[in-house]
Amino acid sequence: MSVNLQVSNLTVTYGAIAAVRGVSFSAAAGEIVTIVGANGAGKTTVLNALCGLRTIGGGAIVLDGEDITALPPHERVRRGISQVPEGRRLFGRMTVAENLEIGGYTRSDRAEKRHDLDHVLELFPRLKERYRQLAGTLSGGEQQMVAMGRALMARPRFLLLDEPTMGLAPQIVDLVLESIKRVNREGVTILLVEQNAYRALEIADRAFVLESGEISLTGPGDVLLNHPQVRSAYLGFDG
Repeated sequence: MSVNLQVSNLTVTYGAIAAVRGVSFSAAAGEIVTIVGANGAGKTTVLNALCGLRTIGGGAIVLDGEDITALPPHERVRRGISQVPEGRRLFGRMTVAENLEIGGYTRSDRAEKRHDLDHVLELFPRLKERYRQLAGTLSGGEQQMVAMGRALMARPRFLLLDEPTMGLAPQIVDLVLESIKRVNREGVTILLVEQNAYRALEIADRAFVLESGEISLTGPGDVLLNHPQVRSAYLGFDG
C-alpha cells in the first residue's frame, strides 16, 4: 500500500508550551489510523496542524509526495484533506441542505457534486428527512451526520475525524462508526481521534498513543487493543 500521508517531526507550540513535540507517523492509502490519548495530549492539535488551522513550529507534512506544510487550509481541501471537527461546528441557523452545500464550496463540477450529495443522503437517510430543517434544531447524532456529510461533499481522499461519537447514544455511536468504515471501504483514508478508545481501536488498521504531545506507543489496532498499558490507561482494564 502506498503512503498517502507522511508527517515528520511535527512540532506545535502555544507560546512557550510545546503542545506537540517531534511527532512522526504515516497513513497509507485506504487505512484507518487512530490516535489514542488523554484530554490535553495534543490529538486535536495534530489534526488542526494537518488541515492548516494551526501553525507548526517545525516538521513537515507530505501528502502523496507533495510537501503541503506551508499551504493554507483551502488549498489543503483542494488537495483532498477534509476535517470533521470536534463539536461539529455546524451553521445552526442554516438548513441541512445549506450546510452540505458549503462542504463543496471549492468545487465547480455541478453534476459530480449532485452525485456526491445523493451519496451523502444515501449514507445518512435521516438527513434526507431533515433536509430543509435548521441544523441547530437537530439531535446530536443528526448533527454529526451533517458534519460528516459536509466534509464528504469536498470529495476527500483523506478524512480527519475529531471525536465523532462524543456525547452520542450507543446506537448512534454504532451508526457513526459503521459509516466511517463504509467511507473507508470506498477508498478514503481515515485519521480518527476518538475518546472511545476501545471502539476506535476495533476498527483501526494502525494506531498510536499520544502522551503529553509525544508518541509513546504505535502498532496495529488489534495489538494496541490488547496492550497492557493501553488497556489500563484508556480501556478501563487492569493489566
